[in-house]
Amino acid sequence: MTQTINSDRLFNASCFALITTAFSFSIRAGILPQLGVEFNLTAEQLGFINSMFFAGFPLSMIIGGLVYHSVGPRIIMQVALVCHIIGILLTIYAGGYTGLLVSTFFIGIGNGCTEAACNPMIADTYDGLKMNKMLNRFHMWFPGGIVVGSLISKFMTDANLGWQAQIWVIMIPTVIYAFLFWGQAFPKPHIAGVTSIGENLKAMATPLFIFIFACMALTAISEFGPQQWTGLIMSKSGASPMLILALVTGLMALIRFFAAPIVKVLGATGILWGSSILAAIGIYLFSTVTGGAAYAAAVIFAMGVGLFWPTMIGFIAQNVPLSGALGMSIVGGVGMFSTAIWQPVIGRWLDDAKAEKIAAGLTGDEMELAAGQATLSTMIIFPAILIVAFGILFFWMKGRPATTTAAAGAH
Repeated sequence: MTQTINSDRLFNASCFALITTAFSFSIRAGILPQLGVEFNLTAEQLGFINSMFFAGFPLSMIIGGLVYHSVGPRIIMQVALVCHIIGILLTIYAGGYTGLLVSTFFIGIGNGCTEAACNPMIADTYDGLKMNKMLNRFHMWFPGGIVVGSLISKFMTDANLGWQAQIWVIMIPTVIYAFLFWGQAFPKPHIAGVTSIGENLKAMATPLFIFIFACMALTAISEFGPQQWTGLIMSKSGASPMLILALVTGLMALIRFFAAPIVKVLGATGILWGSSILAAIGIYLFSTVTGGAAYAAAVIFAMGVGLFWPTMIGFIAQNVPLSGALGMSIVGGVGMFSTAIWQPVIGRWLDDAKAEKIAAGLTGDEMELAAGQATLSTMIIFPAILIVAFGILFFWMKGRPATTTAAAGAH
């Protein structure tokens, strides 16, 4: 007898799995200063720890995309659960730098498996407009979960609760998604036209796909670079770094919820071009303002990066459809891999900026703020390159039919 598929339970389980990913991102960002102090780590070492999150993610995401149709979402989510639990426990009981590297890598693998399993599973559960609506609602929970995780981290830090207690919080959505997935039947693919890996690879060997592939490396670091380093860079600005992170991600969730009319007016290429401009302005303001003005900078930055990731994935889905789920996984994977590569580089920029400001006679909070803002000003190069690239894409695609559907991609 065939087991009935409980679509609501599968969807809710997927959302809690994505909340686990969001918590691991925001809470780890919130405790970064504490880890640096407790284990006497440099900013570059903290960057390498961050990079493990973004290295494990694309590795498991791409492998999961390759094997999804052969092993199914159940096994991929079982791997995700094991890696999440191992990563959380190893973080809590880490004895130093090496332990934090390994634990963060496991959490990244768990997060990538979540993406690899849940995206196609939701697409196979629903049809047509309902599918687009549910995918968009699913992806709201990355920025939405970051808001919740950021506030939890702030309140626990303010209450002098240790970083280990904050990491234990990540276990809550992990246990919930494990319970919700337990014993459930999973949907079978109902679209067979793009399941051939050969056809996927052929579609990816086109100029448009390669162009977006290259741009994704810059859109991802434009979004995740400033966010992941908010705690350290903005800690001396007079504004709460975790409130800034919560504000940015909260606005991102709202923007994604109302993405459809924005896409209808601007089209995918218009969104990408406009987003790169707003992201550059937002990062520039972060590098120059202090106090309450930092929250205004956060609003502009959120408007810039809010639709970056889903529009990139949606652009590929609509304009290079034969690349299939593998193509979307590859584009998402290169975004995370790029972020992993740049994390220690950004950390080194911060270390060098501190040395430069100390040599200039600055000390204490004044030195920390000046070095952090100098590092942010260097990050402007990422969206600046995209302004040119997406300007070219806008005019290149102008003669083609406009993208009219809201993207339903990753974060």
